[in-house]
Amino acid sequence: MHKSVLLEEAVNYLNIIEEGIYVDCTLGYGGHSREILKRIKRGQLFAFDQDSDAIVYSKNELKKISSNFQIIKSNFVNLQEELNSRNIYKVDGILFDLGVSSPQLDVKERGFSYHNEAKLDMRMDNESNFSAYNLINEYSLEKLVDIFFRYGEEAYAKNIAKNIIKYRETKEIKTTLELVDIIKKSVPEKRKRLEHPARKVFQAIRIEVNKELEILESSLIQAIDLLNPKGRLCVITFHSLEDRICKQLFKKHSEINNIVKGLPNIPDEYRPLIKLINRKVIEPSEVELLENKRARSAKLRVIEKI
Repeated sequence: MHKSVLLEEAVNYLNIIEEGIYVDCTLGYGGHSREILKRIKRGQLFAFDQDSDAIVYSKNELKKISSNFQIIKSNFVNLQEELNSRNIYKVDGILFDLGVSSPQLDVKERGFSYHNEAKLDMRMDNESNFSAYNLINEYSLEKLVDIFFRYGEEAYAKNIAKNIIKYRETKEIKTTLELVDIIKKSVPEKRKRLEHPARKVFQAIRIEVNKELEILESSLIQAIDLLNPKGRLCVITFHSLEDRICKQLFKKHSEINNIVKGLPNIPDEYRPLIKLINRKVIEPSEVELLENKRARSAKLRVIEKI
């Protein structure tokens, strides 16, 4: 069963009001959405996801609580457009949980896991026509090196990419374990003892296949714009690249613009849009880490619209 990370903390920090409008940008298997729905008696929840399996499951679960929700089958890059088309222009709280849900990892056919044999896939939207298979078999050496290094912070990116290209000369790479085998042969023994050698490359492929970082910044800007005054945005990240995007964006919008710093009267357009609720990231408790090892890299940042 999927366990939502930082469940209590994230939902509590939303400061939910019973008649409020809330958005869960990453519905998944409904953990956060369930808790939000329990707390809005006269409000409305809008939940986004691209994964048909997750939507079917979560719809049934949420119906058991209330009917005050709508599920939107779309990527959260379309946040504003989708809400505006439903006559929603302002909301009271927005949540992003940027982790891959356990069922996506555990259903081996989805190809997210480097532990199981499956077709190379890794699509969050199973109707998309670009998968890990396309990336691994079609990207150039330079492009593979760039993706592995930039999104996986993989020290042996060049070696791994060269061996992928070499393997491709004789046959296509079709499965996860074929790829894992190539990666294992491309890194030194010492690295294999420290961690699974495919972890960083699989992370990088997943981010590229789903354009995760490109859409995140755009979505966060839309989210800030959508918030009512005192509305809150909670973002749970799972690796340094996502966290850096949040940190830099929140810093930029929570400070007075340098152009007008020190002036006695600061024009509205130069004032901060948001305030940081937590300057230090919130991390899972020891208890949560014992119950769910996938929570270990989670970080929660919270901002409030001024």
